[in-house]
Amino acid sequence: MSVIIGIKANNAIYDTQSAEELGLKGEPIYFDNSEESLAIMRHTCAHLMAEAIKTLYPEAQFFVGPVVEEGFYYDFRIHQKISEEDLVAIESKMKEIAKKGEKIIKYHLKREEAIIKFQNDDLKQAVIRKIPLGDGTLSIYSQGDFEDLCRGPHLPTLKLLNAFKLTKIAGAYLGGDEKAEMLTRIYGIAFANKESLSQYLRQLEEAKKRDHRKVGMEMELFTFDEEIGAGLPIWLPKGARLRRNLENLLTQALIERGYEPVRGPEILKSAVWKTSGHYANYGENMYFTTIDEVEYGIKPMNCVGHIKVYQSALRSYRELPLRFYEYGVVHRHEKSGVLHGLLRVREFTQDDAHIFCRPSQIASEVENIIDFTQKIMNAFGFSYEMEISTKPEKSIGSDAVWEQATEALKGALNRCGISYKIDEGGGAFYGPKIDIKITDAIGRKWQCGTVQIDMNLPERFDLTYTDENNTAQQPVMIHRAILGSFERFVAILTEHFGGEFPFFVAPTQVIIIPINEAQNAYAKELHNALLKVGVYAEIEEKSETLNKRIRNAEKQRVPIIAVLGAKEMEERKVAVRNRRTKEQSDVSFDDFIQFNKEKMREVSF
Repeated sequence: MSVIIGIKANNAIYDTQSAEELGLKGEPIYFDNSEESLAIMRHTCAHLMAEAIKTLYPEAQFFVGPVVEEGFYYDFRIHQKISEEDLVAIESKMKEIAKKGEKIIKYHLKREEAIIKFQNDDLKQAVIRKIPLGDGTLSIYSQGDFEDLCRGPHLPTLKLLNAFKLTKIAGAYLGGDEKAEMLTRIYGIAFANKESLSQYLRQLEEAKKRDHRKVGMEMELFTFDEEIGAGLPIWLPKGARLRRNLENLLTQALIERGYEPVRGPEILKSAVWKTSGHYANYGENMYFTTIDEVEYGIKPMNCVGHIKVYQSALRSYRELPLRFYEYGVVHRHEKSGVLHGLLRVREFTQDDAHIFCRPSQIASEVENIIDFTQKIMNAFGFSYEMEISTKPEKSIGSDAVWEQATEALKGALNRCGISYKIDEGGGAFYGPKIDIKITDAIGRKWQCGTVQIDMNLPERFDLTYTDENNTAQQPVMIHRAILGSFERFVAILTEHFGGEFPFFVAPTQVIIIPINEAQNAYAKELHNALLKVGVYAEIEEKSETLNKRIRNAEKQRVPIIAVLGAKEMEERKVAVRNRRTKEQSDVSFDDFIQFNKEKMREVSF
């Protein structure tokens, strides 16, 4: 049996030293590739990396080294430039230290003692200031000649670490403050065995090839321009067509499911954001402006606008559920250091919907959303999982309301036969939620859509409907986004397919290549016929060789290439190259149009 490196108790992870000093009993955590075990070993590997850096660069000073989704990192200050090439030496030193098998020892100091101990290290003083007062003591983990303030958890010895890799180097502002000093950050990854590490590194190489920023530039989908501003994507024609295809499919599905289109303004007076709780709980993520001496907030979410749609008329129980949807443009104040292509931007468009219903309708509405979600994810070949996030520390509303809403979500998933995880404290400030996490073609997990039950905003805005007894009742509000945002979903789709988009959403579905000018009129006729059935086609008529034009079409990852020569024009046929199936065929003009028309209709949500 594997070595026990910690325990899980009260939904928290403790290393063996902490469990022993606290007298905790719980579920054992073994040294394997479980989520809990990886958290412990990666935290330890961050300290191993810091020890190696300190050995190679004695003047180095360290800030924080947490475990993150992509492994671990450490932020540190050093008075010389470190490049990607230096990671090899650091990693080599890490292996050398790990082989020594240094034990990791935890001990405690009073806060005042820690301040004195690290009096010549301003980064450590900054860390101490960030630590809550608690019982007045701070924990330190020591290994060999290296030690650092840390709450853990850690392995009992470095000897267990033998499958790790440093992955990249970057700059990071101290404490995430853009006005503060820039520190050096090194990322790494660790696993319980070398086979898992090798598999991850292969996945990393594949991910580089599929990077949506690289593929998006090659396919001319989107761009960014510093003259406009960071995190503000510009959609080029092909990218806009891809989005339009997604929107069209989604819109048809929404109409069939009884959703009504609405649209709210992009700036609203700050008073409504104070009523909603966004001003106090989300204000640091918002942009504000003043008009006629009145403060306005640029919307980070669409919910308040949809509440105002609900309030535009008196509502009866006979109208419920009311389902409003909007492809709403929102803005959020993201720090420049976290911006990442389309995955993390400052302006984006949510596929947002809000459902106003009676409490008795929650279960059926959530089940319908889950069914909708499954159809969309299956259409793109995503596997997916669900996670329920519960009441966070910073929240509005009573415990009783939160409990009722959380149980409604659990009940809906149970009735749908869907297993789920619990993320304690991960809910939105106004209600619990289901997060939809998808797995792409190379095994990476992505946070995608969300379903949130909200009994707080209806109360804050005094929303009512009249029931069967002519009595005023408060509706429940369900916030729902399945894609999450078009920007993020397009980025995920691009990496999932490596740009080889399915026919029904591809930005260009057919490229028509006339062999010479004599076929140009026939090519135009085919082009127009395809557009009329909703298929986007382009004519490639550059003065280049046929083979080069075909290669150019291949590079654009277009599903269908239609070659037109004298024979095809005379017989009203099309020479078809299907890039997805790798098949070639000659078909009649009419059959080719019908084939493409059916391809556009073969998927629905």
